[in-house]
Amino acid sequence: QVQLVESGGGLVQAGGSLRLSCAASGIIFSSNVIMGWYRQAPGKQRELVAVFTGRGLTNYADSVKGRFILSRDNALNTVYLQMNSLKPEDTAVYYCNADVLGTTTRRYWGQGTQVTVSS
Repeated sequence: QVQLVESGGGLVQAGGSLRLSCAASGIIFSSNVIMGWYRQAPGKQRELVAVFTGRGLTNYADSVKGRFILSRDNALNTVYLQMNSLKPEDTAVYYCNADVLGTTTRRYWGQGTQVTVSS
């Protein structure tokens, strides 16, 4: 059973920083597991924030480039999202995502963690 458990959300002032963590169980980080972060603001669709590509590179949404850093610890099966220079428009529920590639792609989500940036 795959589980993704996020932590690290909270309330921060604009310009501040937070680090989100996503601990994965039931899967092993490998080239066929794509890990990333999405977010969903009130009244908006869920959007990609940052993701490790199948080649181990990272891909960021334009809105967070230069401010957010995606990293991973394979030994701990944990993915991190360091968020710097936070803006009020970064306020959203952040979800950890795992896509397990195969004959069919299986998609898993964490429960989400709230990030609120005050102006």
